[in-house]
Amino acid sequence: MARDTASFSSDEEDDDRRNLIHQNDTKPAPASPPAEDRAAAFDVEDFGPRIGGDRRSKLSKLAKLALDKRYLFAVFLPVFIVVVYFTADLHSLFSYDVSSIKADSFGDRMRESELRALYLLKQQQVGLQTLWNRAFRDLVADQNSSLSGSNSSEINKGHQSLASSSASFDDFKSSVLKQISLNKEIQDVLLLAHQSGNLSVEGADGFGFDRCKKVDQWFSERRTIEWNPKSNKFLLAICLSGQMSNHLICLEKHMFFAAVLNRVLVIPSFRVDYRYHRVLDIDHINQCLGRKVVISFEEFSEIRKNHLHIDRFICYFSSPQHCYVDDEHVKKLKNLGLSMAKLESPWKEDVKRPNKRTLQDIQAKFASNDDVIAIGDVFFADVEQEWVMQPGGPLAHKCKTLIEPSRLIMLTAERFIQTFLGKDYIALHFRRHGFLKFCNAKKPSCFYPIPQAADCISRVVERANTPVIYLSTDAAESETGLLQSLVVVNEKVVPLVKRPASNSAEKWDALLYRHGLQGDSQVEAMLDKTICAMSSVFIGASGSTFTEDILRLRKDWGSASICDEYLCQGEDPNFIAGNE
Repeated sequence: MARDTASFSSDEEDDDRRNLIHQNDTKPAPASPPAEDRAAAFDVEDFGPRIGGDRRSKLSKLAKLALDKRYLFAVFLPVFIVVVYFTADLHSLFSYDVSSIKADSFGDRMRESELRALYLLKQQQVGLQTLWNRAFRDLVADQNSSLSGSNSSEINKGHQSLASSSASFDDFKSSVLKQISLNKEIQDVLLLAHQSGNLSVEGADGFGFDRCKKVDQWFSERRTIEWNPKSNKFLLAICLSGQMSNHLICLEKHMFFAAVLNRVLVIPSFRVDYRYHRVLDIDHINQCLGRKVVISFEEFSEIRKNHLHIDRFICYFSSPQHCYVDDEHVKKLKNLGLSMAKLESPWKEDVKRPNKRTLQDIQAKFASNDDVIAIGDVFFADVEQEWVMQPGGPLAHKCKTLIEPSRLIMLTAERFIQTFLGKDYIALHFRRHGFLKFCNAKKPSCFYPIPQAADCISRVVERANTPVIYLSTDAAESETGLLQSLVVVNEKVVPLVKRPASNSAEKWDALLYRHGLQGDSQVEAMLDKTICAMSSVFIGASGSTFTEDILRLRKDWGSASICDEYLCQGEDPNFIAGNE
């Protein structure tokens, strides 16, 4: 259309120019042209008969002037175009508005689509939250109805059955929460295009839900027994099986025995056992019960210095060996100045197949009027197991737990956490040394290849949404290095933090140095336990008493999480070596 308009204008100018030139070079014809010719063009000859000679001369000059202007315009126009071409950005002049209109149109459609997607995601989020709330209310209602009308002896069993029946519900909760988080993550991505500089986007966990919330331990419904010992009746604890963790569990059971038998518990001497005073606060136990219920062997020796004698030495297990006491241990006891009666057992009890025993059994078989008795080893004893292992233990007291790390170790753990971890971290007990043969003797095995273990750990990290893992392990550097490279969540490697070697520039462990506790392997082990017990989520090693003692502390302190689990819980190792 533009080209046609330009052609039409050019034709008109040529016709005008020809007519004007013709007027200057020829004389008027005596006859008038046809009417249609006069209508089609400006014809000076039409005026010839009606105007005089002077006027004809003036018109001729005017026509010549007009012709000169047209020539000047024809010459000037190309020069003007050339100047404009080299001094102006014609592309920006003629293309900017069109492209801007197109971009604005595309942006509008994009924003409209994003807002529509946000609306649909918001509707999905509301639906998921409604489903979550309804399911949670139903579970609480079921728990309340199941526990209503139950007597105190049935409550603990009821809690355990409910915990077992709600395992699938925990999986359901995890799935729903994962979908809600995914929904929110998509919303956040879409919102990024609509953010202003000061707009903050709510995090993926900003729903008021705690994916790894703390476990309700039902402390108010604990079944307890009072410990009111006679000041002149003593029970010497004999703990010989396993390492420190086994001995601490053994001591906890001895406390129950002492309470049932109304005796003061005597902690073993470091010359025949561990240095308990370096890792435990003995006075803490007495303060929690408001009376003297536990004393050290040194204090016992001072009280009984004129007659250090064990009147009755009772072995809980008769097979395969009485009390786990061998000649070497008997010699150590005698070196303390102790004399003792012959070892005896009130029943036939095999350590490999322990029978379930009750409080009444203990009273019937271990009660005595003797001043000093010794009982050992009770680590494997199955006595009122549900009662003894309940949160807070079986004894009535005013603290969270009785057997816990010393105050110095607790403070050192807190300082380490503040320095390296922060409040949200996963603790991993990764037992490896000597664990391969031990686990492969079990069915199923509990020893996992590093890649499989890393995959299990990554799933827990993703669920707990924590930035760092505290690693408590006896594994070689070759194993921990591989594990570190494989623990990846959202394409990011999750740091595995171990306690570093002592460094004078770091002050988090200064308390241990100040009190001469540095370099003590048992103190360091208890420090590891404490850091693990304070974590947001704990991953333990199945079959390890170190893990079991951490779980006991978490349960008693109220730090246990619904995300706590054994490494690769519910899975078999994807490869198991043959036996020797």
